[in-house]
Amino acid sequence: MTPAARLAAAASVLDSIAQGRQPAEAVLKAWGGANRYAGSKDRRAIADQVYKVLRARGRLVWAMGGREDGRALVIGALSLIDGLSLEEIEALHSGDGYGPKPLSKQERSRISMTGDEVPGWVAAGLPEFVVEDFRNTFGDRWAEEAAGLMLPRAPIDLRVNLAKATVDEVEVELREAGLSPERTPWSATGLRLQSEPPPNVQALEAFKQGRIEIQDEGSQIVSWLAGVRPGMTVVDYCAGGGGKTLGLAMQGLAVGASRVEAVAEPEKIWTPTGWVDAPKGKAKAASVARAEGRLIACDVVQKRLDNIRPRLARAGVEAELIHLGPNGGGVEDIVGQADVVFVDAPCTGSGTWRRKPEDAWRLKPEDVDRMHSLQTAILARAAKLVKPGGRLVYVTCSMLRVENEASVDAFEEDHPSFEPVAIADALGASTFTDAGRAKLPELALGHRLRLSPATTGTDGFFAAVYERQA
Repeated sequence: MTPAARLAAAASVLDSIAQGRQPAEAVLKAWGGANRYAGSKDRRAIADQVYKVLRARGRLVWAMGGREDGRALVIGALSLIDGLSLEEIEALHSGDGYGPKPLSKQERSRISMTGDEVPGWVAAGLPEFVVEDFRNTFGDRWAEEAAGLMLPRAPIDLRVNLAKATVDEVEVELREAGLSPERTPWSATGLRLQSEPPPNVQALEAFKQGRIEIQDEGSQIVSWLAGVRPGMTVVDYCAGGGGKTLGLAMQGLAVGASRVEAVAEPEKIWTPTGWVDAPKGKAKAASVARAEGRLIACDVVQKRLDNIRPRLARAGVEAELIHLGPNGGGVEDIVGQADVVFVDAPCTGSGTWRRKPEDAWRLKPEDVDRMHSLQTAILARAAKLVKPGGRLVYVTCSMLRVENEASVDAFEEDHPSFEPVAIADALGASTFTDAGRAKLPELALGHRLRLSPATTGTDGFFAAVYERQA
């Protein structure tokens, strides 16, 4: 493909992203499948252009006079981000072949302007309605936090499954595979790979055999706040894709990898379409980590629970899966029985915008309010499962106060029997590094902890920790 044809393709992909709700990654993959003539270098160049535009979308829409179509955004990026001259942009818009048609008079005018003073929200790259929230949360640092969230491409963090391997062993294995892993600073189980060039983690033998999982270090940190130990009854109340379920299982097994037992060749195996008979002579015996206690993963969507099964099997751990009713039904037998209830609450996902910048421009104020109401209801239901002396951990991957401080403020007002646990007192697990135990309390406000790309080099997370007194 010519450079001009790549630009036209990028504009088309951007329009498809704007018209639906699919992740940008899925739209790009679908485009590649439908346009087999595009080689790997073409697809990579188109993806780079798409993500470049998505990260700067607010600024580009403003620069192009309010236009939001893919063509306008690509033209704006060529000028404002790539620094091309008007003549160079016109050369890429000759209309020849599969390239974009020539610039209009209005388009030439927009990219020829010297530019008025850029509004603060445009310069920060945030949706306008969340800027006040960022100002209230971060004060003078709000623009730095916004830039950290929207601009850089995130690294790939891995969590080592300590029931199957040590971090040292996996680090050596990854280096032998030609990668350059680094230790994560706060989580003792984490390894970090740079996003350039993008590693194909799922093709690694370490991934296939369950020795590693893809999990941002921030997600690991908030999981470790649960303080899971062998013998506990642990509930992952909003399990979702199961990443934190696996982390909670591993934390409970970290001090006892000897509990990994060989099991007989299975009669049936799990596939994405359900359980099927195992092919004779091809089904391998597995190793399963037998936990001294119960790990229960809950969700209101059965498909999410089904998707956890192969991840559990690959990791070699066990968990009970419970499909919750719309009002939290299905867990009546464990009311007041759980040592730990972990609530990774539904949220806007604003803490992951560096990975999914398209989500920033889909977010509406009413979405944030709806999430707050949902979170307070879920917390109230989940709290009933905690036994006296048990721990409740509330987590979001949001950067917004309405979903974080406001939600736990409401919970604390209605649940005085849940005593806050200082973050400094929740860092005893061996899965934290010494640096993590020293630094994270400095970032906490009592029992509340905020993580962000600009401050901790992680995705954005919020966590609050409680202990039930009666």
